[in-house]
Amino acid sequence: MEARQSLDDGGMEGFGGKCLGDALSTCSSYYVVTTRGDDVRIFRSRDSLKQVLGAIEQAEEAALLAFAAGYEVCSSTEAPPWVGVNPDEGFTILEELGVDCDQKQSWLSRKPVRISSSGEVVEHKAFKVKYGDTGCYPGRRPVGLQEAQAEDCEDARGAWFANAARLEAASVDAFLRLREELALHGAGQALQDAALASAQDEVRHAEVTTRIALRFGAVPPVPSVADVPLRSLREVLLDNAVEGCVRETYSALLAHHQALHAEDAEIREAMARIADDETRHAGLSWDIDAWATPNLSTEAQAVLHEARRQAIAVLRAEVAVPLDPELTADAGLPSPDVASALLDSLEQSLWA
Repeated sequence: MEARQSLDDGGMEGFGGKCLGDALSTCSSYYVVTTRGDDVRIFRSRDSLKQVLGAIEQAEEAALLAFAAGYEVCSSTEAPPWVGVNPDEGFTILEELGVDCDQKQSWLSRKPVRISSSGEVVEHKAFKVKYGDTGCYPGRRPVGLQEAQAEDCEDARGAWFANAARLEAASVDAFLRLREELALHGAGQALQDAALASAQDEVRHAEVTTRIALRFGAVPPVPSVADVPLRSLREVLLDNAVEGCVRETYSALLAHHQALHAEDAEIREAMARIADDETRHAGLSWDIDAWATPNLSTEAQAVLHEARRQAIAVLRAEVAVPLDPELTADAGLPSPDVASALLDSLEQSLWA
């Protein structure tokens, strides 16, 4: 009781404090209280927590220190903050900052916060994670992919293939990282080898789409990917649900559609080759899902299902945007009505 009374300071002392208004009653803060017999100790600051924790050896300890330093380590969004183990020592938390929207794109911003084994907290420059885009390009978007769009190209075909080439090149990073993360979390060698083979496919895809982009007068932007620690299994599976089971699965079907309907012979032949590879990549995504899902709790499975549902909604908004006539003709991209029908077919056969 005496310990509780000593904490009654109106929420002005402690860590993680916030005020929702001017009144003192709207303020809150946090403490850690330990008891050992009659010995009651109160820890009100990050420095005092460092003393009691000692060496930071657990992810939960790193998260507590980051929270005490004022960083948000709890979130109810589909892409919550997570704690990653650094290759050298310590941990890194990716703090979610919010979504930035403009007319064509939306970006989820994240800030890496590094917690050393000695308890030092260092903030790094925030980066943007791709959340939505009006163009559905083939490839798997890696976490930490920086914003860039093809510029100074009036030809819609050139711009589309330049952006596609950028994403194909970035997908090499995505699959190499996926291979490392699959190994980290105990996936079988077959899944790891399939991720490596997919990265090799993406090298060829980047070369082909770059050649087509240059033919139409566009230079693909060089992809830039932030250096982010390897992710937890939960983060890997969330990303796989969105990027693989939804977006890459649709991209495979889209590539088959282009291979059948593109009036430009070079594009038609290129998309036929890419379609087969993208189908294997989509299959890998579903194989990863099948490997991991049986070991997940009902709640965790529901989270993945909701992530897929939201990703499908984003895709539907993207494909509803009318395209340049040259893209539907020469590149074989579907009209909004046809694209919606393609999504319907996947929703009925795979996503239900």
